[in-house]
Amino acid sequence: MKIRFIALCILLISSSQSFSQEQLEKIIFEDQQVNYGKPTVDNPDIIRLQGGRVILKKVTVPKFKKGTDVHIKLSLRSNGDKWDKSGSCFVITNPDDISFLNLAEGKTKFPKESYMNEKHGGVKATEDYKPVVELLRFMTPFGVGHYSNDEVKHRKPVYVPHWEKEVVWNQDISDLESIVSDTFYVGVWIDAWSKVGYKVDLSLIYSGRPKQQREVLPLVNAVNYVKGQALPDFFANRPLEHKFVLDKNIKNAKLHYITTGHGGHSGGDEFIKIKNTVIVNGKTVIDTIPWRDDCASFRRFNPTSGVWLRKDSTYYRDRKTKTYKIKEIEERLASSDLSRSNWCPGSKVEPFVAELGDLKSGEQSLTITIPATAAGKDKSNHWLVSAYITYDK
Repeated sequence: MKIRFIALCILLISSSQSFSQEQLEKIIFEDQQVNYGKPTVDNPDIIRLQGGRVILKKVTVPKFKKGTDVHIKLSLRSNGDKWDKSGSCFVITNPDDISFLNLAEGKTKFPKESYMNEKHGGVKATEDYKPVVELLRFMTPFGVGHYSNDEVKHRKPVYVPHWEKEVVWNQDISDLESIVSDTFYVGVWIDAWSKVGYKVDLSLIYSGRPKQQREVLPLVNAVNYVKGQALPDFFANRPLEHKFVLDKNIKNAKLHYITTGHGGHSGGDEFIKIKNTVIVNGKTVIDTIPWRDDCASFRRFNPTSGVWLRKDSTYYRDRKTKTYKIKEIEERLASSDLSRSNWCPGSKVEPFVAELGDLKSGEQSLTITIPATAAGKDKSNHWLVSAYITYDK
């Protein structure tokens, strides 16, 4: 009986130890400016590219031998910029090969095979180049924080109690744990064109709870992060086709696809429902119209959004007669309220995830088709897409 009791204690202790990996929050950026122009204060640990529109930092965290849950937390405040802009938090998976770092230093160029056309390189993975993997796609709201004061109180609808001081996004990125452990480069890009720009905080939270580890295979990324990458307007002309090779069989593969449409004002792809079709090895795995029609729910983050008055009618209860009546009124309609191609000002963008099952070694194919509107002189229609595969380690 005593032997059984001792054995049970040993089992419980070992079990407890296996589940007691230490939780960790790794703070990467704090109140860091992202803008177009020299920042007020330089930080030697932060690499700034594209005039400050890209910030990068080398990060080291312990390896979790049994895997772990990982969440990303990104907070953003306007530092004087009033506009909504595209944003992306990403990881460089191959800093020793062709990457942002040596491209920015002029030491190399994008491989020819990575180009979609002569204007846009670095879209497709090659043998010695891997596009960055997005941890989080987001859209800045109109003026949150810097303009969250009484100066814009007349823009605030009655259902918003106060303007928020910042916007905070959280996302589970546990499938990407293998590329955000040990030593890696993590960055934030915002399509900012003002000297004031934005301020961001970024941290990664590791629970320490054991979890099935996944490998990550970058495939394509059309976001125009660096020099040599123009606005990705090529979908109006042809699909994005990419062939890649698996050197081994992989199990439980998933395709992660991130997409947002932009540009063109009221008649452009930002405001038009356009189908996205993703085909892997000849099989359609995603066939959807990416669209958000809940943008009005983000109104509290958008104090500087443009506002129009629209005539409407309302059904209301008259206090004197205690009866219901219909009355013509004028309603506020904010630009940030309008539905868009898979995003809202102040929202994050969830990846579409397709189960691919087990894949055998050899050549594979990926095709992304978007019948986009052609870009014109004053209509910068384009689609920001990225895709990667995760699979069991």
